[in-house]
Amino acid sequence: MPDQALPGPLLRVLVADDNPVVRAGLTALLNAHPDIRVVTQASNGEEAITAATRHRPDVILLDVRMPGTDGLTALPPLARLAPVMMLTYSREPEVVAGALRRGAAGYLVHGEFTADELITAVRNLRDGLPAFTASAVAVSDSLGASYEPNQSTSQLQSVVAQSWRARPAYATGLHRRGHNRLYHDLSSREVEVMDLIAAGMSNQQIAATCFISEKTVKNHINRIFAKLHSSSRSEAIACWLGTAHGGGNR
Repeated sequence: MPDQALPGPLLRVLVADDNPVVRAGLTALLNAHPDIRVVTQASNGEEAITAATRHRPDVILLDVRMPGTDGLTALPPLARLAPVMMLTYSREPEVVAGALRRGAAGYLVHGEFTADELITAVRNLRDGLPAFTASAVAVSDSLGASYEPNQSTSQLQSVVAQSWRARPAYATGLHRRGHNRLYHDLSSREVEVMDLIAAGMSNQQIAATCFISEKTVKNHINRIFAKLHSSSRSEAIACWLGTAHGGGNR
């Protein structure tokens, strides 16, 4: 769900993924927050380099496997333009290591983070704080990776006591889910889905954002409606905004 705008300039994001549904879901999720805006998209590495050069985003979200120029090939020139977060299904240690050596400032594997954790990771990346999900954090630790945002090029540095340590995205998240469960006994995934419903996402967009099937989304929605004693999206949203979040306009 959109939250209150944070102080500071608008955080401008480039989303690069060859799957248009994933791009649409990520764009809808990010744009639901008033301090974040997806300013451009790309379906492969070559398009990402062109778009980043033209739009100069603050953060780049980059898939690994794309047709034509893939993410790893495009990573070095992209990392010279903005901090790059790999956002991918690829969890092989050699792929993670290759991304870090080429300048990635973070590595999130689909299925290992929630929507809230992704938003927090994107915000933190602009401030120089890296984020790694479980599959990638062991690799980053073994390489001794830290990210220095003020360098002209992004590269691996030796970790010192005061450096930002690579850590899982879930360790830095803004978590409201426990608060919401007190009201409605929703699971963590149901809270995530309900937040996305309240943000105006369709079932297809929710499926792409959470990396689950539309059938699974429908099953979650049915359980949410039962727990919220609602028979429609509008009733569920009214209950969610009025009870779980104090009735504020989002």
